Amino acid sequence: MVNTASRCGFTPQFEKLESLYRQYRDKGLVVIGFPSNDFRQELQTNAEVGDFCRSTYGVQFPMVEKSSVTGDGANPFFRQLASSTNEAPRWNFHKYLIAPDGRTVHSFQTQVEPDAPAVMAKLQPMLRK
Repeated sequence: MVNTASRCGFTPQFEKLESLYRQYRDKGLVVIGFPSNDFRQELQTNAEVGDFCRSTYGVQFPMVEKSSVTGDGANPFFRQLASSTNEAPRWNFHKYLIAPDGRTVHSFQTQVEPDAPAVMAKLQPMLRK
């Protein structure tokens, strides 16, 4: 799970997210993007977001509708992720890795690249053989 924004300095992380998705989707990885304008860097409409992600970064992984991911107005899913990890997104491209058991959740700050060794060390044991 990753909160995204189209006009952020970290937007190029879409490339690595899509690469991981393509490489590991047959082994059980699902990447889901949650566009958010909480940090004032997202396009206006869901259609604009979808068009941008597909045309600029070739994104094929699922993207949900724009929603808030921080504070009292955060969508319930992100509130639960923040609660279970004690880490709410502080910026765009905060990543949560949810284990197949649905209970184990790892949180990675914005600066951690999607394919960073810390992420891969948690992800690889979760993948189907």
